[in-house]
Amino acid sequence: MQRLFCLFTALLLGMSLSAQPKTQSVNYPRPKLVVGIVIDQMRWDYLYRFNPLFQSNGGFKRMMVEGFSSDNTLVPYAPTVTACGHTCVYTGSVPAIHGITGNNWWDNQLLRNVYCSEDKSVSTVGTNNDAGQMSPKNMLTTTVCDELRLATNFKSKVIGVAIKDRGSILPAGHSANAAYWYDSKTGNFITSTYYMNELPAWVNQFNKRKLVDSFYNIGWNTVLPKAIYSDYATDDVKAYESKPFGKDLIGFPYDLSAFKGKDYSKIASTPYGNSLTVEMAEAAVINEHLGKGIATDFLAVSFSSPDYIGHSFGPNSWEMVDDYVRLDNELGKLFSFLDASIGKNQYTVFLTADHAVAHIPGFMKEHKLPAGNFDDNLAHKELNDLIKDKFGISNAIESTSNYQISLNHDKIDSAKQDIDAIKKLIISSLLKKDAVANAFETSKILISTLNKTQREMFANGYYPNRCGDIQIVLKSGYMEGSNTGTTHGLWAPYDAHIPLLFYGWGIKKGKTRKEYYMTDIAPTIAALLHIQMPSGSVGKVIDEALK
Repeated sequence: MQRLFCLFTALLLGMSLSAQPKTQSVNYPRPKLVVGIVIDQMRWDYLYRFNPLFQSNGGFKRMMVEGFSSDNTLVPYAPTVTACGHTCVYTGSVPAIHGITGNNWWDNQLLRNVYCSEDKSVSTVGTNNDAGQMSPKNMLTTTVCDELRLATNFKSKVIGVAIKDRGSILPAGHSANAAYWYDSKTGNFITSTYYMNELPAWVNQFNKRKLVDSFYNIGWNTVLPKAIYSDYATDDVKAYESKPFGKDLIGFPYDLSAFKGKDYSKIASTPYGNSLTVEMAEAAVINEHLGKGIATDFLAVSFSSPDYIGHSFGPNSWEMVDDYVRLDNELGKLFSFLDASIGKNQYTVFLTADHAVAHIPGFMKEHKLPAGNFDDNLAHKELNDLIKDKFGISNAIESTSNYQISLNHDKIDSAKQDIDAIKKLIISSLLKKDAVANAFETSKILISTLNKTQREMFANGYYPNRCGDIQIVLKSGYMEGSNTGTTHGLWAPYDAHIPLLFYGWGIKKGKTRKEYYMTDIAPTIAALLHIQMPSGSVGKVIDEALK
């Protein structure tokens, strides 16, 4: 009887299961590998200004001719700096949400300056200094790399590579398999215990090659005849350019041999920093078997050297022209390597920038164009002196960074002074300075008298605990800093108009001039991969770019 009952139960169970709808596993097609390329400090107009110098089999022309170009892509927030840009590209979000409000910021809860990727809870791996005490913990949202890992139940591999730690760590995301960055004290690529307890054998082997010393032996001369450079930039040497290699090493050719084995920081200010990055990226593809597994892998690469070169020499220098000619060649080599190792049309690439850059004020003045400098350190001192004279508070201003002023609220409260009166004094004083176009309280961005574009950009950059009390808006062409070199960080198009190219698997051939934003990159890649967009994304899919 018991046996009959069991058979009857099994029959009923079978009938119940057969009544359920049948499920079918759908394996959505995806590329074998996604390569995200962020060029640290690239103006959009370089694609066209330097286009005649790019090789037909190089990187930029290949992407522009065979891929998709979004020619009117803008950064939708301020400040337009490295950490914010790399985070925005990969999160599809803005500082007001992802929390990375600058390379550094004054933290109103910790009451100290914080570096974007600092993490004192981890240790350096690969050297015995503190250059590796880094992680993505200050980033408050996921990246598209994180979402890919989630979508594939962490079968996808994600690797970040850059000279700058923030250029490697923030794009790769919280769940990355590894992020590697360059240690300027040893000339090695390193990481932190956030990712691993010791470097893989292949990274140790890569470091033993000491490629930096080989590049120093070569030196830096123009890769094309100097006569050609005269058509694209001003003279070889200008007084308003900085001297990153020392006061005695000025103009081409740069003999770098004296730095061999002694100073590994100088390589970042040469195009060889890009070469080193490509070599490391290719080594990662080979040794981590990227693009060879059952799930799509992701390689996040940032080229940091254009930023170092750009800050020193500016957009209208022979050094900048030479750097982009060489970078085009390096990208061509990288794509040829990917063709051979992954397969042509089996991988997808996007290329963009974290920000653009202004011309050097000295260059602008030389050509009767509006520009100038704003000495933020002097302004800091002058305003503190002014507050002390009127309110009796010493060092009421804690920080002047990211074009913002942060006040010491505890000091002001203890002195029982009116903070609103102090803010009004600061703003009225700033508005008297020739370089300043506007100044206002950051907490009142949305009700301040501002152009709509400016209002939205400043609001998108405002995360209360990591931003100052007062926002400074400089006039067009003006910037913080000294009288040599240049910088970025403003809302203006020369800092905010960036390139955006897509190429490879799943990408249409074409171009658009519609207005898109840096926040649109991550959701577009997410749509391509059929995965969820990052947790703080506010962008939209650039559907025109996708097949």
